[in-house]
Amino acid sequence: MRRFYIKLFSWEYWPIWVVYFPTGFYFTFLSLKARSFFFFSASNPTIETGGMFFESKWEIFQLMPKEYYPTTILITETDNAISIKKKLEQAAIDFPLIAKPDRGGRGWCVKKINSMDELTDYKEKMNVAFLIQHYVVYPIELSIFYYRNPTTNKGVITSVTRKKMLSVIGNGYSNIDELIRHNDRSFLQYNKLKLQNKIDFAKILKKGEEEIIVPYGNHVLGATFLDYAYIIDEKLTNTIDAISKKIDGFYYGRYDLRCNSIEELKHGKNFSILELNGAGAEPAHIYEPGYPFLKGQAVIFKHFSMMYRAAKENNKKGVPYMSYQAFKNIQKLDRDYRQKVTLA
Repeated sequence: MRRFYIKLFSWEYWPIWVVYFPTGFYFTFLSLKARSFFFFSASNPTIETGGMFFESKWEIFQLMPKEYYPTTILITETDNAISIKKKLEQAAIDFPLIAKPDRGGRGWCVKKINSMDELTDYKEKMNVAFLIQHYVVYPIELSIFYYRNPTTNKGVITSVTRKKMLSVIGNGYSNIDELIRHNDRSFLQYNKLKLQNKIDFAKILKKGEEEIIVPYGNHVLGATFLDYAYIIDEKLTNTIDAISKKIDGFYYGRYDLRCNSIEELKHGKNFSILELNGAGAEPAHIYEPGYPFLKGQAVIFKHFSMMYRAAKENNKKGVPYMSYQAFKNIQKLDRDYRQKVTLA
C-alpha cells in the first residue's frame, strides 16, 4: 500500500502511457496534419525511427566526433570471453565500466561492471549486442534537450536537467537497510536492491555521511531530476549548438552527459556525452519532484510541436516518413530483441 500511495500522489512515478495520455490527442492532431502517424521518423533523418524507439546507440555514436563521448566498443552476440578481453585491451578500457544494450532505453539493463566475472555473467544473460563504455567519473550529470529547425542556422536549448543519483544519508545509528526503507524514493527501489545483493545493508553511516546506492542517473532507477534551466545562456547554447551541427542529420533530441563543472561545459571543456537520444527523448526536467502536472503537459506539447516542425521540414526536403509496414517490422524486431535478454 505504501508503494501505491507514493506513486499515486507523485505523478513522476505514473506509467508512461498515463503521463502521455492527454498529449496523445495533440500527437494525433499533428499526425493528421503530417498525413502520417510516423512523422517522427523524419525528425532526425540519420537515426533509425528518428530515435523514437529501437534505434542503435552504436550507430548514433558513429555519427558523433569521438572526442565528445567516452571510449565505447560494441560486443556482438558472437563474441566470447577471449574476444571481449581483446577488445577491452585494444580500447584501453579498465574496470569499472558501463555495459548497456545497443538498443533500448529508460535505463533498461544498464549496469556498472566491476570485474571480468561480472562482465561474463552480463554477456551470458544479454544474448544480444551491447555496448561497453569507459566509466566517466565527472561529478555532474546533466540532460540537455536541443532543437534546431532544419531551415535555420542556430538551434536552442529547451531543457536542462541535473541528475542526482539515488543515495542515503546517515544519522549515526540507522543501518543502510533502515535508511533505504525510511525514504520514499529509495524505498521504491528496495526490492530490486535486495535482489542485486551489492550493498552492505548492515552498514551504519556516520551522521551526515552520504552513500550512493544506485550509480546511474536514471529516473527509473531512483535518480532525482532537478530543473536546471537557469544555467541556459549564450555560452552553453553556442557550445551545444556547435556540437549538434557536427552530428549529421540531428535536429531534435537530448544529450545525457557528465561534466567536471557547468562553467567548463559552457566552454566546451571536460565533459563526455554518455548518450544521444532522438525523437523518443523527453525534456526530463518535468520529472522534478513537485513539478506541476499541467505545466509538464504544456512542456510535452511544446516539444511535440518542435518535433513535428523538424520532421515536416525534412520531409519537404525529400526525407520520407516511416511506412506502416516498416513500423510493424521494427516492433517485431524490438519484441524479439527483448525476449532474448534474461538479465533481471
